Amino acid sequence: MGDAVAGGEARREELAANLAEVRKRIAAACAAAGRDPAEVTLVAVTKTFPASDVRLLAELGVTDVAENRDQEARPKAEECAGLPLRWHFVGQLQTNKARSVASYADVVQSVDRLRLVRALSDAAVRAGRTLRCLIQVSLDEPEPGRGPAATGARGGADPADVPALADAIDTAGGLELDGVMAVAPLGADPSAAFARLARIAADLRRERPGAAVISAGMSGDLEQAVACGATHVRVGTALLGGRRAIVR
Repeated sequence: MGDAVAGGEARREELAANLAEVRKRIAAACAAAGRDPAEVTLVAVTKTFPASDVRLLAELGVTDVAENRDQEARPKAEECAGLPLRWHFVGQLQTNKARSVASYADVVQSVDRLRLVRALSDAAVRAGRTLRCLIQVSLDEPEPGRGPAATGARGGADPADVPALADAIDTAGGLELDGVMAVAPLGADPSAAFARLARIAADLRRERPGAAVISAGMSGDLEQAVACGATHVRVGTALLGGRRAIVR
């Protein structure tokens, strides 16, 4: 019992130190961009880490947590029921998982196709819940002579499809459009990618001022995302450490 308590306290101290460092980075990035740190929400990506870490983060003041696999997220959310947390689903989502995700997620950040909008709407209505939705946008640049970029490993809708997805979410029961999300393409300049996302977000807000969320930036590029107007940064490794192979 003593070893378990000591281990729990050591983990709490580790997470507290990491959290302080991440918040320091966010504050510095906001200062450089002339922004208020209160404008940026930290979303802790807890995939592969246990519910005990989620509880510790909640004790340390974290309010938003994210998962990318339903089979891990659902039991973790159930185990942490009652905590003052907002649960984000950030992974690519199959339509047959929509009903499960709608039972616990508050925000689905990875809405990238019309079929998923319909599945999430049906699930949310059945559950009597409202899901906040972000349109995940692919920031892969089109290849010369090949037209728009196809959805790549990073996922996301083509920017040209954002208006149609926004219209679909607007008219779907049980869904509310909050804004956009993206991941910088592998090997690309994140600043250029996030600047492109900022332009897409601005176009969306012209007709939907309430869709003000820009979820961008992770452990390695949160500064560039904040510089380009990100309102939410999704941080895993810098906060929790290297990924674990198995959740226990």
